[in-house]
Amino acid sequence: MKHLLIAREVFDIEIAALIYLRDRVDNSFDQTIELFLDCIKNKGKIIITGIGKSGLIGRKIAATLTSTGATSIVLDTVDALHGDIGIVNDGDVILILSYSGETEEIKSLLPVLKRFKVKIVSMTASSKSTLAKYSDIILNVRVPREACPFNLVPTSSTTAMLSLGDALAIGLLKARGLKKEDYARFHPAGVIGKTLLLKTADIMRSSDRNPVASGDLTVKEGLLIMTQAKSGCVSVVNSKGKLVGVFTDGDFRRRIAIDESVLSKKLNEVMTPNPIFVKDDALAAEAVKIFNEKNIDDLIVINSKREPVGIIDSQDLPKFKLM
Repeated sequence: MKHLLIAREVFDIEIAALIYLRDRVDNSFDQTIELFLDCIKNKGKIIITGIGKSGLIGRKIAATLTSTGATSIVLDTVDALHGDIGIVNDGDVILILSYSGETEEIKSLLPVLKRFKVKIVSMTASSKSTLAKYSDIILNVRVPREACPFNLVPTSSTTAMLSLGDALAIGLLKARGLKKEDYARFHPAGVIGKTLLLKTADIMRSSDRNPVASGDLTVKEGLLIMTQAKSGCVSVVNSKGKLVGVFTDGDFRRRIAIDESVLSKKLNEVMTPNPIFVKDDALAAEAVKIFNEKNIDDLIVINSKREPVGIIDSQDLPKFKLM
């Protein structure tokens, strides 16, 4: 329990730091978002730099910005003075993270950056630091204390920087009107991209893998169609080919246990009417949501005429990296 109490104490200190930061965020945040917007509109990039743990937080902020379509790169503070400064162009915005604002590597870099027509935004705890004096906008990230018992190890301060970086990324995302589909374009290989880019028509089983039967057919005939399609259900349609029900292998097992004559019954006598379905132009994400909420094994896909054009088998979802 002693270790658990320490963990909770750390959480409490860092939560208090975030509340403190939240209450002190001012117009400099709005100014930074506007500056980022202008930079992106003018084909510039957001360059992020920092040293030590602040630098690591800067890398995460850069990754978040880039993942939302805001071009952002990391400039190594030391390597910058040995050639990497070449990535800086006029019109770029430089976001520098340094809690003290007096880190020697940062202080050496600042005069070099000022040779370019760039804007400097700082995340620092001191508005009187060297970094602040070189900055066009100051984002004050001062926190009451670190979670470290010696008040030395960067903990609360790096959490504050990380949260403020997230706020900047989301603020910029909303200011640019980014949509889910836009976000998905930057994540084509992951679950996010798959669920937001793929349509149900892209993942459904169709043609001879799509079991469809008229309600006038017998259960025996319906089971044969299911077997040929290697499916666990059959979509039942009316005389106009529109979906009216579904009959599953589970339905068959439950009924045969109490009524051996079920094989000769008509499908429309034993089917489940008004089955769950999804449209063929819906996002795959919608199908995944239905599977999670309804606890079903197969999902019928219909077109605009309510005709069953495919079936999604839950076992196929991992293949498409959707589950």
